[in-house]
Amino acid sequence: MDFHIEYEREDDGRWLAEVPEIPGVLVYGATSDEAMAKAETLALRVLAANRGTVP
Repeated sequence: MDFHIEYEREDDGRWLAEVPEIPGVLVYGATSDEAMAKAETLALRVLAANRGTVP
């Protein structure tokens, strides 16, 4: 499954990543790759918990 992940670097150096289509999927990481991986993992967990009913 593909997700649209938006990410940006914060002023403190951390990376913020989110999946806008799935509310609540917003994570921080030390690198952009880490933040994107965490966002994808969380998105899959949210979809599994809601059994695909997330808009």
